[in-house]
Order: sequence, then structure tokens, then C-alpha cells
Amino acid sequence: MASSTTTSGQMHRVTDGSVHTPLGFKATGLHAKVKRKRKDLGVIVCDVPASAAAVYTLNQIQAAPLDVTRESIAEGGTLRAVIVNSGQANAVMGKVGVADAYEMRDKTAKTFGLDPRDVAVSSTGTIGERVQMEKILPGIEALQPEATAASSNAFAESILTTDTCTKETCYATEIDGKTIHIGGVAKGSGMIHPNMATMLSFVTTDAAIAPEHLQQALSEITDRTYNRITIDGDTSTNDMVLTLASGKAENKPLHPGHPDWAHFIQTLECVCEAQSKQIARDGEGATKLVEVNVKGAPTAEDAGKISKQIVGSDLLKTAVFGTDGNWGRIICAIGYSGVTIDPETIDIAIGPHLTLSQSEPVDFSEEAVTAHLEQDEVFIEVDLHIGDSSGKAWGCDLTYDYVRINAGYRT
Repeated sequence: MASSTTTSGQMHRVTDGSVHTPLGFKATGLHAKVKRKRKDLGVIVCDVPASAAAVYTLNQIQAAPLDVTRESIAEGGTLRAVIVNSGQANAVMGKVGVADAYEMRDKTAKTFGLDPRDVAVSSTGTIGERVQMEKILPGIEALQPEATAASSNAFAESILTTDTCTKETCYATEIDGKTIHIGGVAKGSGMIHPNMATMLSFVTTDAAIAPEHLQQALSEITDRTYNRITIDGDTSTNDMVLTLASGKAENKPLHPGHPDWAHFIQTLECVCEAQSKQIARDGEGATKLVEVNVKGAPTAEDAGKISKQIVGSDLLKTAVFGTDGNWGRIICAIGYSGVTIDPETIDIAIGPHLTLSQSEPVDFSEEAVTAHLEQDEVFIEVDLHIGDSSGKAWGCDLTYDYVRINAGYRT
């Protein structure tokens, strides 16, 4: 296990940490030959019943694995494993899709000596194609999860679709004098516009926390992280964030009245934000991560809504790609966000460069703004001057390659 010494009240990133780092968890992935070359089947297994919480896509068309996972969690609020395939989404497949999802659950349970209700199921890939069960079922039998960085990376590879890289992170902190870890693996590159998106995120922790409190924490944090990323405005059918807590750190069970509750929330949010930014950075064809911070809003909800509206603007995204400091596209998005604002009090900065003050243009260096827009990370800040709340959102630029990738997605 990676080094994870902590100081009380502090947290730090764990080098090479991932979903295997929290005590009690193992993972792996392999090539079941659904895809031509890349890994396409993975599993996370916990040694003990883990408190479970999940947030799902709000698309009204939902893939069969989501219903199966909901059922498993509802049985007792705990899980022992999650099985994931990539290549076929098992979405809009009718009764056969439901049967396949249950068969994946049952096969995983049998392979690892679990009750079927201990297993969650997740799929990602092309909608309307049946999962190749003749390859998936033998693949499940061949999975051999381990608590190593290499095995977690194999899992991270197995869930990718159009992603260009794996997305893993882990943080350690101290609760009740015990070191706890929170690790995450995610996938997502296109069809990203939560609530949720074509993204999957699996988060593990060895903190002790009851399912209902874990759900409360995850739901709250999702609104500020995963639901603040957008790439192309499309909300998918399969997407899910699943969090498992083994309790093996042996802290006193966390709850909203626990003295370290806020610290736990902060650490979990740090992991979820890191995963969200990794997804946004890896947007299909993207060359830049864009972060928008809106402050001076009446409520955090208003700030989040405006920041997401800005980062989701195709005109803004293409301006970032073209390194064009056109702040007019920013204020336009603010105006149609649906949030009540004062049109006379808005400040806009691109990077450190103020371009609008109290809704009036200011002199700025076009060359300096262009230089900022040429960076891998672009920052935009808006101050509405009508409140004390703030919120962030993340996205990417819109490039020629986005069209190329999606025009040939099935070919």
C-alpha cells in the first residue's frame, strides 16, 4: 500500500492510490474479447459487507444495470462487489437486457461466493447492442482481484470507452485518530452533461459510516462536483456514482453530528472533484480544461447554475479552442442562465485579466488573455456582486476532433 501518514485535521493525496488503497478492497480488469484489444470487464470486491450509496442518471431512459444495482442496494444498504463491462451499454434492450444484467450479477456472486444481492452491476458503451454474454460470463470467472496499484489500474482500463486515459485518485486523512482512505476510479469523455452523464465513478473508503449517512454525503457532494461538469450537453442512460465504505479503519461511525463529519465531507468532495476534473479534462477531442468560478451570487445553487451554463456554452468552448478572449460570450451565457441577476454589476476575468467591471468594458491586453487561453488549464471568474455565495463548474474546449470521434463512434 502507498504511504499514507496523516496529521490530524489534514488530508493529502496518496501516491499511486486508487480503489484498492482503502482497507478491505480489491479490484482488477481483463480483456474478455468484447472489444478488439482493450480491457472490457472489471470488478471491485470488498472483504466485508460495505455500506453502499449511489447516485444515478436523471435521464428517464435508464439502462437495465441501474435497476439491478438499485435493487441490490435496497436489500440492506450494503454491497460486496460491483461488476462492470464496457463495449455495450445494455440500454434499451427490453426484457433481454434485464435478464442479462441479472445474469451478470448472479455469475459474479457465484464466482466470489456472495449472495446475488451483494452485487452491483454497471455497463457502458453503445446503446441498443446486446452485451456479449458468451464472452462476459467466462470473463467473470477469470477475474482475480488484488489489492495492488496494478490491479486497480487494470480495473480503470476495463471501464473506458472513448476515454484517452484512466482516471484514478486517492486521499488519506485522519478521523478519530484513525487514518482513513478514500479512493476513486472514473470513466467519462463524451456524452457528458450530468445529472449525470455517460460517466461512471466508483469510490471506496475504509471509513465506518452507515449507508444512510453515506448516501446523504454522496448526494450532497454530487451536486457540487459530478453535476458541475459538462462536455457536450448530452445526458446518458447508464451513469452512476457508486460509493462503498468497508468500515475497516475502525473510526467511530460517521454521522452529521460527528465532530469530524465536515472533515470527512471535505475529503470525499476532494476525491469527487478530482474525478470530475479528470473527466472534463479528457473530453472527446479536448485540448484544455476550463474551470468557471462564479461568486457574489445569492445562493450556491445560483452560482453553480451560472457557472455550468458558461462552461457548457458551445460559443465559449470554441472561443477557448481558438484562444479568442471574447468575454461577450460569457456575459451572454450569464444572461440566459435563468438566474435573476443585476445586469449592471457584473465583473468578468479571463485568468488574472479583468475584462469587464461593473458591466462595463475595461482595457486589457489581448495578447495576455490569448496567452492564458493557450494554457492547458483555462480559468474564468465571474463576480455578480449581489450575494455571498459561490460555485464552480468544469468543462473543456470544443475541437474539430470532437466531431471526428463522434461521427465515427460505431465504425
